[in-house]
Amino acid sequence: MADIIDGRAVARKLDAETKAQVDAMVAAGLPRPGLAVILVGNDPASEVYVGRKIKKCAEVGITSVEHRMPADSSQAELLALIATLNEDPAIHGILCQVPLPTHIDTGLVLRAIAPSKDVDGFHPVNVGRLSTGTGGIIPCTPLGVMKLLDTVYDDLTGLDVVVIGKSNIVGKPIAMLMLEREATVTVTHIETKDLPDICRKADVIIAAAGAPRLVKGYWVKPGAVIIDVGITRMKTEDGKTKLVGDVAFEEVQHARAVTPVPGGVGPMTISCLLANTVQAAREQLEGTSSDGFSIDWDELPDRSMFTGETSEASA
Repeated sequence: MADIIDGRAVARKLDAETKAQVDAMVAAGLPRPGLAVILVGNDPASEVYVGRKIKKCAEVGITSVEHRMPADSSQAELLALIATLNEDPAIHGILCQVPLPTHIDTGLVLRAIAPSKDVDGFHPVNVGRLSTGTGGIIPCTPLGVMKLLDTVYDDLTGLDVVVIGKSNIVGKPIAMLMLEREATVTVTHIETKDLPDICRKADVIIAAAGAPRLVKGYWVKPGAVIIDVGITRMKTEDGKTKLVGDVAFEEVQHARAVTPVPGGVGPMTISCLLANTVQAAREQLEGTSSDGFSIDWDELPDRSMFTGETSEASA
């Protein structure tokens, strides 16, 4: 039988660490970290997620400020709110819950959030810093995946990792994080040819394709570790609904360890959001945040490649 990686237990441990950091900041006379949560409209799933995030903020000592906007709010109104929050020193993290109403450009809205306050890690500045190994805020779900793997492995060096899914918010960031840890990474998706054969060679499979029960037992070699990021609500034969992942859980019990759905990656996402908020607060207070990331022009031998100017060396 495969060991079950208990995401709830790991999340509780991370929450305790986050609370300890908040308590230490307050004891040192620093401002309490503040998170602004924006909800546009009344999507039922979003209502649930936002409620959970606000509750968890209270548990770890983060101040949460909720901004609810009607579904017919204009894009300009939402951008104006974000601009105000960007300038608010009491707000260290901004979360705009998606999906947004169809008349609003989600990409534009996420880019409007200051990189230093982008606790989801979706801003191009944070994405770029992750891909180049220069810091920044890591997206919550990929960060949670890494913390779960750390409960199984002390070192990822040289492991053969297969990521199923190429999304900007899960698949690609996970691949970058794995490369930083010296793993050998293959990024695949549901259209990849010979996907079962590729997976059978993997020491670690991270399934994030959003395809229920995609990964079958024969795809997995004995002793592999499986992280199931997928979550889909499906109807059972008796008409009820249940949550299933991208992995046929009962078929992979010959693996070394596997995350369940629910109770695996899911609980880690909110806990990592809170940890990111504390990180953002500390970096803003220390002046080391993403917004302050800049090029030291004096250290460049030829700055024309960035500015278009002609340097003395290249003239």
